[in-house]
Amino acid sequence: PIRYKSVCSGMRNSFRQLSRGTHTLHRSKRHSPIRYKDGGIYMNKFRLYPNSNTQTNTTLEASELKSASLLTASPPSNPSYLLVIEVIYATFGAFAIMATTKKKSVTTSKKPQNFLEAPINKKLSKEEKLDLYRTIVGIRRFEERSLRAYNQGKIGGFLHLYIGQEAVATGIVSLMEENDHIITAYRDHGHALSVGMSMNECMAEMYGKYTGCSKGKGGSMHFFAPDKNYWGGHGIVAGQTPLGAGLAFALKYKGLKGCAMAFLGDGAVNQGSFMETLNLVSLWNIPVVFVIENNGYSMGTSLKRSSAEENLAHRADGFDIAWEVCDGHDVFEVREVANRAMKRAREEMKPFLLEIRTYRYRGHSVADANHEKYRTKEEIEEYKRTKDPLNLIKSQLLADGTLTDDLAKKIDQEKKDEAEASAKFAEDSPYAPREEIQTDVYWEVDNDADNKLKGTHFFND
Repeated sequence: PIRYKSVCSGMRNSFRQLSRGTHTLHRSKRHSPIRYKDGGIYMNKFRLYPNSNTQTNTTLEASELKSASLLTASPPSNPSYLLVIEVIYATFGAFAIMATTKKKSVTTSKKPQNFLEAPINKKLSKEEKLDLYRTIVGIRRFEERSLRAYNQGKIGGFLHLYIGQEAVATGIVSLMEENDHIITAYRDHGHALSVGMSMNECMAEMYGKYTGCSKGKGGSMHFFAPDKNYWGGHGIVAGQTPLGAGLAFALKYKGLKGCAMAFLGDGAVNQGSFMETLNLVSLWNIPVVFVIENNGYSMGTSLKRSSAEENLAHRADGFDIAWEVCDGHDVFEVREVANRAMKRAREEMKPFLLEIRTYRYRGHSVADANHEKYRTKEEIEEYKRTKDPLNLIKSQLLADGTLTDDLAKKIDQEKKDEAEASAKFAEDSPYAPREEIQTDVYWEVDNDADNKLKGTHFFND
């Protein structure tokens, strides 16, 4: 057993209870928190044994237990397990103990075996379920056609495909209400099509044409549709998260019942701007739902190698924000879980962190030629075989009689034709006229009807 000591006067009060021996720590090889019969808990690499005066409210998922025998394990008695902790380790130990002594703001529920039977999904009409299917098929066929155009040299810059993740955007957007808003990062095609943007304006944007949703000035990473409450498409990693908080703050400021959905990838979770945003939205009770689309590999580095805590939703604990985790291949599971998060944000005016575990079939971008080197082909094929979002919803709707094989073939062909037509539309569309080069940079310049602004704009020919 060891006792904590603080050498920092500012931390003395916080550590007073610890220095009196409230908790003892033992060395452990476990990384997941495990409750023991004797009251001990593994948190990260430390085993905590609270005394009789300490309440521990940590709730544990059954999936975190490797074997039932762990539940009756005894505290390690070998002296080699004892750990001498100095100031830095004491600090981390304090955070671990805070997590066990303060009730976590975690939403938990018993998952139904068939998410179609969840209340939010049982309300869906036959046509609404078919709309979900059409959206997923449309995203898949649009992305496949985009890849072909990129390989033909028709699309410049980066191309981040959403293949494999279609159920996430489709499920969440289907839950949006009148005053809900959405913002995302640069893998934005699926979200754009889900909110109702046309394939024509999206494909034309990637071709750099004037008929694109951003007049050809944004490209693949910058789709926008303010009329549909869709605010992009952002290329700076995690840069959209404080903007999403701003959208939600505006709702609260105006007294509107709604929430903002701010999507980010697992690679953005370690950015400082995201941490600062979590702190502010918790302090100010801002109705934003952060959706981590965790595809496991960021730009090409696995989660195990890039994040000390692989359960990304746990970051919310440090900011007293409610969180939940779900899988992202079943659109009906996404709807069931996201509905709770969005409802809480709207009705209680509080933030929520939702981690959705999904998978991308292609590389980080099409330029990622090494995507089969940091993961195996077998891993990719196994996910396609067992968890493909398109195949899964198809089998679910065939099973409940909503879909037939003939109708599935018809919808698939319609979406292929629509994607092909969008490529022709983009090909035939004009580039922006020369005078457009200086517009859409500063709002003040575009709206300076009285010529009050002074200065000169110049560009090299």
